[in-house]
Amino acid sequence: MAIDSASGMHSRRTVLGILVAAFSPVMPGLAHGQSQQPIRLNVPFSPGTGPDLLARILSEELRQRWNHPVIVENKPGASGNIGTQAAARTAPDGQNLLVTVNTFVMNASLYPTIPYDPEKDFVPIAEIATGALALVVHPSLNVNTLAELIALARSKPGEINYASPGRGTPQHLAMELFKLTAQINLTHIPYSGSAGAVKDLAGGHVSAMFLPVHTALPLAETGQIRILAVGSQKRTPQAANVPTLAELGVTDFDVDLWYGVLAPANTPKEIVDRYNAVFNDILAEPNVRALLGKQGLIAQGGPPQRLAELIAKDRPRWAKVVKDAQITAE
Repeated sequence: MAIDSASGMHSRRTVLGILVAAFSPVMPGLAHGQSQQPIRLNVPFSPGTGPDLLARILSEELRQRWNHPVIVENKPGASGNIGTQAAARTAPDGQNLLVTVNTFVMNASLYPTIPYDPEKDFVPIAEIATGALALVVHPSLNVNTLAELIALARSKPGEINYASPGRGTPQHLAMELFKLTAQINLTHIPYSGSAGAVKDLAGGHVSAMFLPVHTALPLAETGQIRILAVGSQKRTPQAANVPTLAELGVTDFDVDLWYGVLAPANTPKEIVDRYNAVFNDILAEPNVRALLGKQGLIAQGGPPQRLAELIAKDRPRWAKVVKDAQITAE
């Protein structure tokens, strides 16, 4: 009987140890003195990108609140598919989260197959921020308004070119949606990243582009580009004098970049809810909101369901754009 009792006690301790290890990232201090494995915020893009910036802000705030090590791990490649797949395969124990942008959903339509399912392989935690895209042109195009751009494009179908950071990027799909909606034909010039595209736009080598507002504003102030409109549903605080495309007659148009945090599928609800609560607290901080504002981002937050609904809505919407514009990732 003594052996059975010891065995039962050992078994109970083993189970308790497993539970403590699993929940320690979201309940720091539960196991006093244990080796703290760091929480990993997985970013499927390069350092310096929007998701990376947000992950680093969240990691520092999270570390301070929970007194727990948090690291940002970048795994770029294949428009985010490589890092996203790696994040999907991590254990659903709260120690690995994904910080991403809406290409997470767009890729599902762009690629014949992708190594993850946006809705089945992840559990939404929170929408972190949104960033407005501005429709801009080079002054050499000699247009000052959206109406003038549309009229010129219709008079010269296919002759006006536009840049993007690459095929299948949000900027590319935003312009293709604009082309479909405005019934115009522009020629796409894809680049391998934003730097070359923005440089050639400012130099007049390409004529138009969708740019993040915070990138567009300094160029507009120095006369290198002209901002015609923003692609968000409402005017953006960083450029309150710039009208939306909807205000100018291009209706049902919303191409905001959105950023979210997700966990691997089957992550317990208690873990998701605890992360959601702390991220909402972080995003409510005035200094965090101000820091995001300087990067052209608007802090969001809200319940996990808000991000789930956004993903479910965006998936068929971008699938239609990809199909109608006959876009491929290659």
